Amino acid sequence: MITRAHAIAALAAERFDVVVVGGGITGAGVALDAATRGYSVALVERADYASGTSSRSSKLVHGGLRYLQNFDLGLVREALLERQINVKLAPHLVKPLPLVVAAFDGERPDRMTGMGLNLYDVMSVDKLRSRRPGRGQPPSEEHGALSVADVDGDGLADWAPDRHRVISGEEVVERLPALAGRNPTSGYLFYDCQTDDVRLVLTVLQEAERFGAVCCNGLEVTDLLDTGGRSRGVQVTDVMSGDTFPVHAENVINATGVWADRLRPEELHDEAEVPVIKPSRGTHITLRHDQVPLISGAIVPAGGGRTIFALPWLGGTLIGTTDNEVEPSDDPHALDHVAPEPEDIAYLLDATNAYFGTTLTPSDLAGAYAGVRPLISTGDPKKSVDISRKAELYETSSGMITITGGKLTTWRRMAKQTVDRLVERDARDAPCRTHQIPLGQSVSLEELPRIEGVPEAAYAQLAGRYGHLAHDVLAIATERGELAQPVVDGPGRPPDLLAEVVHAARHEQARTVGDALLRRTRLGLTAARDVAAPDGVAARRVAAAMGAELGWDAARVEAEAEAFLAEAASEGILVA
Repeated sequence: MITRAHAIAALAAERFDVVVVGGGITGAGVALDAATRGYSVALVERADYASGTSSRSSKLVHGGLRYLQNFDLGLVREALLERQINVKLAPHLVKPLPLVVAAFDGERPDRMTGMGLNLYDVMSVDKLRSRRPGRGQPPSEEHGALSVADVDGDGLADWAPDRHRVISGEEVVERLPALAGRNPTSGYLFYDCQTDDVRLVLTVLQEAERFGAVCCNGLEVTDLLDTGGRSRGVQVTDVMSGDTFPVHAENVINATGVWADRLRPEELHDEAEVPVIKPSRGTHITLRHDQVPLISGAIVPAGGGRTIFALPWLGGTLIGTTDNEVEPSDDPHALDHVAPEPEDIAYLLDATNAYFGTTLTPSDLAGAYAGVRPLISTGDPKKSVDISRKAELYETSSGMITITGGKLTTWRRMAKQTVDRLVERDARDAPCRTHQIPLGQSVSLEELPRIEGVPEAAYAQLAGRYGHLAHDVLAIATERGELAQPVVDGPGRPPDLLAEVVHAARHEQARTVGDALLRRTRLGLTAARDVAAPDGVAARRVAAAMGAELGWDAARVEAEAEAFLAEAASEGILVA
């Protein structure tokens, strides 16, 4: 990505067709879609890219099996088709994940679950494509149980997952070693997909920039610019310098998710038929692999008749999520830093201990995080807050278009829906192209040069995180010996490199230690006890590496490290 300085200069000097407010997955998708249809695009983000909901998901690209229980078939079908497109466009980022529903005590797998999985299978198939022969055979682990169909005219391989099947108790244990002590009888095996949500956002933004979009974080929109009652851009303040300047554009798109009603609230609240956002808090916990070893994902029964996921992720285990309505607050910043609540941590640990036969406590956690989803109120008091995951698009009197709701999986469709409205309004002939534009470029492990000091485990993570751009990170690792080392060293620690921190500051507009540890790498989630330790050793090491790129003196390095420790405390990533 271009530097912030260059982005700010361009934003202040040029006039754009579209300015997108919000740098999460929805805003990134809108920027990419609009840019690929020929619009000149600006995107501004108040904090850091993906710093809100888009960094706090369950890391799944999936149809949402539980929504079948609510007969929300349209949402599931839409998400399953988008899942297919995501894997097709970014196979290094969105990867197949087998999931297991285990049965115990001589019981057969639940028939109702099997019926739901049958429907899930049927709905996941594009009616224009048939499945390849040989379905029902044991899946290929190398390709994550995906049958790859013929290459499309756009040069991208299409695919469809194998149908679900019943597996033996022995195979359940092979896939979920954490269940060895419970002697499962059998289970269902089915397939969804997994990603690093932040890296998906950054990759979409990089592709948008490749098509001409100008993106900048750390710019807070304070108001809309009006001409004749119509929005013609936004007024922004640089949160680092305090400078204020206008970004002129013919159209304004509000893609701020759960914060959508904060932009010109008096306009939104005066409109009829504008949906009400009902934020819902979702909490996740992370563990070391040896504490709950998983090869595949697991569907885990939890309290209140719900189920949660236990997933292998970045060498550890990710467990979540809760789903609790957030109480309204008069504090405009109440949703900026949402920490996991103790009762949510207890809920997840209770379910984990009961299912896997463990005795884990909060002090055993590698990390924890909470996010707020922009769910849309249905207006029906009998329905729970987590019923509606659909996206809502609406236009208000100034011409501002707002898109909110939805889920990570359907980001591309939400963006298409938004830009379609813009195209219709402008009477343009500009069809959507994002279903055929690759996101980044995959790289094989064999292509990556081995660098002295870089642990072997780092190469697979680099390939999956950056694709071909892993070459750039490894080039940085050769600049100084320390950059080839992991940020956190020691047995069982994640292999995220200090070179990634430098790459983030140099090429990805990372401005703070939190940007590097919570989003560019994911150490704030997978190794919170190390990077957020009160002694601040790891935080200072990261701050020093960033400071060398950003021109920080010793006092600034110390201040940035301390600022991260305060941010980590407010985010609640380190559970006592």
